[in-house]
Amino acid sequence: MPARAADGRGPAAGSERGEPMKIHEGKLQAKGHKIGLVVSRFNSFLVDKLLDGALDALKKLGADEADISVYKVPGSFETPFAVKKLAVSGRVDGIVCLGALIRGETPHFDFLAAEVTKGLAQIAMETGVPVTMGVLTVDSIEQGIARSGTKSGNKGYDAVCSLVEVLNLMKESKL
Repeated sequence: MPARAADGRGPAAGSERGEPMKIHEGKLQAKGHKIGLVVSRFNSFLVDKLLDGALDALKKLGADEADISVYKVPGSFETPFAVKKLAVSGRVDGIVCLGALIRGETPHFDFLAAEVTKGLAQIAMETGVPVTMGVLTVDSIEQGIARSGTKSGNKGYDAVCSLVEVLNLMKESKL
């Protein structure tokens, strides 16, 4: 019977051969990675702040400016199309998507949020190019402001950190 973890749920750390468990985690170091940012112009009063946060993160994580490309699209609905083209072009190692969808009085928000999210996930899975989601889906302008650089942080910054971590995880673990 294999050894159980101290809490009784699942196997003990390490293999049955007594080898230590291996934990793979990407580093937050952007140097050497080619990063594409696909940025919606709609709701630019929020998205411009997300882009500022994303670029700040790339700078702090050591990305070379020459390895950063920004592609602007009209709105969030157009984002998956541009992301797919960029992913298959071979120009970038990973893609950050930035945009802002604000709920209104009609179901339009629900359709857009669902399709953009599904589209981006599908592209990442089909192409093997990591894609991170920095597209805000908020109920109000106030929520958008909070997530684009005020009390809830900057989701553009966070999306870059997630992408860089995944890129390094893939590289270091040879996945």
